[in-house]
Amino acid sequence: MQSSLIGKVAKARSYARERHRMQIDGLHVSFHGENGDHEVAIANGRWSCNCDFFKAWEVCSHTMALEQVLDGMVPRQALAELAPA
Repeated sequence: MQSSLIGKVAKARSYARERHRMQIDGLHVSFHGENGDHEVAIANGRWSCNCDFFKAWEVCSHTMALEQVLDGMVPRQALAELAPA
């Protein structure tokens, strides 16, 4: 492998360990849930999901699961907005 490519692979590994360097602000995910398929997205710092629960609560198991998977790279608004003051 060329030395320049080896350097890029090492840099990619370093970045992957440093999630604080990344912020996802646009993402669309097809989520295959237990009761059907759902479309989950984040845009402009706001989550959306086409499941019925999200329509009522603006948070759901699908968005919370993705918050955990993408820990540190997406806004964690779901639980913070629901918590009592």
